[in-house]
Amino acid sequence: MANWKKDKISGVIIQKLVKHVDERGYLTETMRVDELPEGLNPIMSYVSYTEPGVSRGPHEHVEQTDIFSFIGPGNFKIKLWDNREKSDTYGNYMLLYGGEDNPITVIIPPGIIHGYKNVSKTARGMVINYPDKLFMGWGKKDAVDEIRHEDEANSPFSMED
Repeated sequence: MANWKKDKISGVIIQKLVKHVDERGYLTETMRVDELPEGLNPIMSYVSYTEPGVSRGPHEHVEQTDIFSFIGPGNFKIKLWDNREKSDTYGNYMLLYGGEDNPITVIIPPGIIHGYKNVSKTARGMVINYPDKLFMGWGKKDAVDEIRHEDEANSPFSMED
């Protein structure tokens, strides 16, 4: 097991999002194919809402890349750990904040353990994901590509500080 140190993680991309505001509200581009790494092809999308104080993850994928957009409502603490033994940044972790106050898209390659926690006091937080694999494969007939570290006793991966 790595001795985790706070630093950048190879392959993780953080894109600051812009809110274009006018009298109608705002518009934010959350994902553009022409701004993705070459060969990354999102294949589905979903929206999740997370209650205040609740975490999702940490977990990792063997093959799937996640493209998460944190735009609000709500604000999130996001933690990433590079668990890829052959990576030049193996053992690094990142701590980010994204959401209503800091709209970002985060691209997370396979093997990066990740989780997020809604740190808002009262707002249910929204996250959009554009993964490059179908959940449970075509027709939902395959195994789920997910290693759930939040279910492990004494896991070294925690959303708490």
